[in-house]
Amino acid sequence: MKIFLMTDLEGVCGVINHDDWVIPSGRYYEEGKKLLTMEVNAAVEGFFSAGASEIVVVDGHGAGGINHILLDNRTMYLRSSVGPYPFMLDKSYDAIAWVGQHAKAGTEHAHIAHTGWFDVLDYKINGISVGEFGHIAMLAAFLGIKSIFASGDEAFTLEAKALIQGIETVTVKKGLTIGNGDELDCNDYMNKNLSALHLHPEKARELIRKGAHNALSRFVTSSESFTLFPVRPPFRKDVKYRPNGGKPAYEAYAEHPDNLIELMNKTEMIL
Repeated sequence: MKIFLMTDLEGVCGVINHDDWVIPSGRYYEEGKKLLTMEVNAAVEGFFSAGASEIVVVDGHGAGGINHILLDNRTMYLRSSVGPYPFMLDKSYDAIAWVGQHAKAGTEHAHIAHTGWFDVLDYKINGISVGEFGHIAMLAAFLGIKSIFASGDEAFTLEAKALIQGIETVTVKKGLTIGNGDELDCNDYMNKNLSALHLHPEKARELIRKGAHNALSRFVTSSESFTLFPVRPPFRKDVKYRPNGGKPAYEAYAEHPDNLIELMNKTEMIL
C-alpha cells in the first residue's frame, strides 16, 4: 500500500497562532515544525502497522512545515508547494491522507482557518465550497485515489467528513471563535480565529497513530467503505476575495471542459 500523506501546519495540536508558530519569522516556528513532524511520525507508525509499504510525506505548508531530519526514516519527503497541482500525486498511489490540516475560509469555530491565504472569502469548484483539503481530495478523486484519513482541528474534521463519506478523522484541537468573519478584510480575518482548546500533544499523537492504523486497516479489508468523491466535467472554479490593503473585494473564475487538474492550475479571470 503506497500512501500520499499531505501535511499542513495550522491544524497541528499545540500550534497556537499564525504569527508566532507558522511563519519563519515567528518565535516558535521551529517548535511548530517539530510538533507537525511528530504528528506525522505518529500517523506513519499507524499506517505501517496496518500494512503500508511506502509513504511519501508531502510538505504542503507554504513556508515549509516539516523538520525532515526528525521524520520517520521509513518515509520519503516531498517538498512540493512550489509546484503545480496536484503536487506530484499520481495514480501509483493507493490512498491519500492528511495531517495538520485546517478548515476552509469562513468556517465558524475553526482555528486559523483560511483557503490558500486569508484574502480568500470563499472558493467553489462546480458550486461546492471547498478549502485546501477539498482541492486535493477532489483532485485525488479525479485520479481515482480515495481519501482515507485526516487530522486537524474539529471544524476541519467535520468539513472532511461532510465532503468524503467514510473518511477516518482525528480531532486534536477545537476552535472557539464565533462567527464566520465574512465581513472582515484580509488582515482582520487573519487575526480572527486564534482561540482554541488543545489536547496535550502526546494525546493527539496517540489518537493519530490509532486513527491512521484503523483507516488503513479498514481500507485494506473493505475499501468500498470509503467513498470516492464524484467529480464530473465540465469544471468551473469561482473564487471570492476579501478587501486586502488598498485592493477592494472582487470575484474571479476559471473553466475547463474536462480536466480538473488543468482547471486548478488555470489563471482565474476577474468577473
